[in-house]
Amino acid sequence: MRRASKIAVAGIATAALAFSATACGSSSEEGDKDKGIGLAYDVGGRGDHSFNDSAAKGFDKAKKDLKVGGKEMTAKNTDTEADRYQKLADLAEAGYNPVIGVGYAYTPSLAKAAKKYKDTDFAIVDSVVEAKNVASLVSAEQEGSYLAGVAAALKSKSGKVGFIGGTNSALIKKFAAGYVQGVKETNPKATVDVQWVTPGSTDGFGLPDRGKDIAEGMLDKNIDVIYSAAGGSGSGAIEATAKKKGAWSIGVDGDQYYEKGLADYKNSILTSVVKNVDGSVYDFIVSVLKDKKAMTGVQTYDLKQGGVSLSYSGGFLDDIKPKIEETKKKIIAGDIKVKSTYAG
Repeated sequence: MRRASKIAVAGIATAALAFSATACGSSSEEGDKDKGIGLAYDVGGRGDHSFNDSAAKGFDKAKKDLKVGGKEMTAKNTDTEADRYQKLADLAEAGYNPVIGVGYAYTPSLAKAAKKYKDTDFAIVDSVVEAKNVASLVSAEQEGSYLAGVAAALKSKSGKVGFIGGTNSALIKKFAAGYVQGVKETNPKATVDVQWVTPGSTDGFGLPDRGKDIAEGMLDKNIDVIYSAAGGSGSGAIEATAKKKGAWSIGVDGDQYYEKGLADYKNSILTSVVKNVDGSVYDFIVSVLKDKKAMTGVQTYDLKQGGVSLSYSGGFLDDIKPKIEETKKKIIAGDIKVKSTYAG
């Protein structure tokens, strides 16, 4: 989840490299597989205080622990499928292995790249690509979001809470589904206002001003807890919420209480739904470069595995922590079935 106004495009392909990527017709013409890790971020890239930063953390740790190099690229709001494919192709052609696409928007382009570059090990975060040389790194976002819903319902004084999604994709609807269910099953009388930054477009993950506007509109309606699964747009919502006394934000992907870029607002960040993107990225890289047995297929990170969690940073949930932990145990045991689809 992502930022647009300060996108740092890491690693622009040269004209010669782009020519090579389009001219070469088979994986046999790929470069030597000794350059390290290739990572293609979604919109916003490193520094989005959210989804991409979590992937960057795993990337950095792998480079340090394994003493390997790496190259980063970042998608732009204006990127086409061809542009996204070219980033992956450039990395594979140059000899980076493994190559990781961060975000479901890379699904078609990574499937195409994996088919062409069969000697390269690929991974995609938050989506599924079925190929022998691809690991699909997915999370049970709905489970962590259910816990966030419980927290929101118990902490809201107005009984009105909100959800801001970057876009109305199947992935972001998983966040919304779990959150709404958690709220309603904790307080059936509570209301949940669900809004999308840009329906039908991934641009919604990099528009902090728009996220701020939506949050301000919710706050004007006496909504006092707002959960954002919207990348950089969510940062705008957190900023807006911090300005209203008694209102809370719920962060996403990383523990946003500790994000340096959000330090001025941390005392209004109730909690964060933490996704172990850094862990899954790191695990995949290690499987390729250290274990020499690349992970493939769908790899799911859920509550039981510690792949998702709810943070307790700041101590704002201390009074309701027993209730949240009890709920967590019920989800893991299967006593609570969390929905992964949202119809709204």
